[in-house]
Amino acid sequence: MYQSTLYAFFKFGPSFFELVKKYLFPSREDRILEIGCNRGVLVKEIQGIAPKTYGMDINKKAIAAGVTKNIFVMDATKLDFPDESFDKIYSTHTIEHIPDLTKALKEMARVLKKGGRALLLYPAEPIRGLFCLLSALLLWQNPLRLHVHRLSPERLTREFIPGTGLKHIKSEFSVFPGPQFVTLLEKV
Repeated sequence: MYQSTLYAFFKFGPSFFELVKKYLFPSREDRILEIGCNRGVLVKEIQGIAPKTYGMDINKKAIAAGVTKNIFVMDATKLDFPDESFDKIYSTHTIEHIPDLTKALKEMARVLKKGGRALLLYPAEPIRGLFCLLSALLLWQNPLRLHVHRLSPERLTREFIPGTGLKHIKSEFSVFPGPQFVTLLEKV
């Protein structure tokens, strides 16, 4: 489903730039990873602050049409990076698409340095897929095909984070660029 050319050009990125700066405080020395970078639009923005920013996405066509360097085709449940490679990780509207979210969170913890932070942005949907109905209809003619999970900070911390090596720092609700939750985690 996520290998389509249309999907490769559908996702947006720069609108999340300010949120990544606000919660992760990227610096020049940081090694940062984006999970679900699509074409690398946000990676490129963050590279302006932290040149050692990398991105990964499962969509080969998105990576092939990438807009920056250091972006790779990769599965979030099997990151091809050594242990403790990154100071910070962020993911914008990707985790709700990952079937084995606990495994992906364990991988994030594995590649994060101790004390490293992970920022997760995901839709605040009262009904799974509610805020992606139009894109799901346009891409797959099925409004229920896009999101695997309907997440909340409570569900994330209760069902998916335990046993991953990550601890919940805080979660907030944000209305820009749409109703979403912002969750900050730290590797223990």
